[in-house]
Amino acid sequence: MYNPAENNPNSMYDINRERVVRSLEFIQDAIIICLCIGLFSFMVLEVKDMFLSLLPPLQFHSVTADILFLLILVELFRLLIIYLQEHRVSIGVAVEVSIVSALREVIVQGVLEINWIQVLATCTFLLVLGVLLILRVWLPPTFEGINPEQALSKRHFNRIKS
Repeated sequence: MYNPAENNPNSMYDINRERVVRSLEFIQDAIIICLCIGLFSFMVLEVKDMFLSLLPPLQFHSVTADILFLLILVELFRLLIIYLQEHRVSIGVAVEVSIVSALREVIVQGVLEINWIQVLATCTFLLVLGVLLILRVWLPPTFEGINPEQALSKRHFNRIKS
């Protein structure tokens, strides 16, 4: 009996390509898991340092900086978890991390001690990030069954095939 897959040289290439892609995705997931473990360990150490800074004499500035830094680490951890679950980087979470990081720097340094040009640049940066966060709501979801890259590659493949 004739099996067209046996005589098609591209079928072996597809099988090997799928195996390579699965292997690379597994390695990438292993790297992300290592990053998660390292980040979680660093968060535990940061919590310990934060509680030690709560001992007298209380340094409000240091405690506030530690709390905001811990929130940034939590958001980065959430970003890695989303990547593990969905194999994509969440734009919303990345923008939120950037906003919290910029605000942390302003709070730690103090608005009155920062040069007015830096304050203006930070405000512009936060405004742009806020607009990105708002615009993200109206962007079509690309990872919920709609994949523009896949549609383009199918169109290109059909054009070559014809």
